[in-house]
Amino acid sequence: MKSNFDNFRNLLSSPFTFRLFLIKNLPLAFFVGLKVVEFSHQQTSVTVRKKWFNNNPFQSIYFAVLSMAAELSTGLISSAGIYKRKPVVSMLIVKMDGSFYKKATGTIVFSCKDVEKILEAIEQSLQTTEGTTVVCNSKGVNEAGEIVAEFNFTWSFKARRQRI
Repeated sequence: MKSNFDNFRNLLSSPFTFRLFLIKNLPLAFFVGLKVVEFSHQQTSVTVRKKWFNNNPFQSIYFAVLSMAAELSTGLISSAGIYKRKPVVSMLIVKMDGSFYKKATGTIVFSCKDVEKILEAIEQSLQTTEGTTVVCNSKGVNEAGEIVAEFNFTWSFKARRQRI
């Protein structure tokens, strides 16, 4: 039997259904052209390519677009972890910090390898019904393999109490 994580991942595995997911849930991510290139139990990777629409005056990708791609690399794991869970688990970013190392031009790939850490925090939330937090790291690399930017997102998870 497939896990809810795998069901969510399979749901978004088609480019068409992923685009529908973005239009419904994250329309700005759709317009800036975010794409998922890997979504597994090891890591999630999201790409963004420099275009006219996400360009800044310095001829690089606007920092908010970079943070959006980084957030999606962590948020897909979180969303897969809470997909169809009983009781329902809410998720929210409570903190974010980022560092920028190089000018972001071309295609940038943001990867998060904190899958197990995120899923453990969700499980802990379900067992204790207390809020849990986890810090997730996402690194963005350019086509030359150089780190362009790095973000840390603190996700909060809380299982909702069952009504009697």
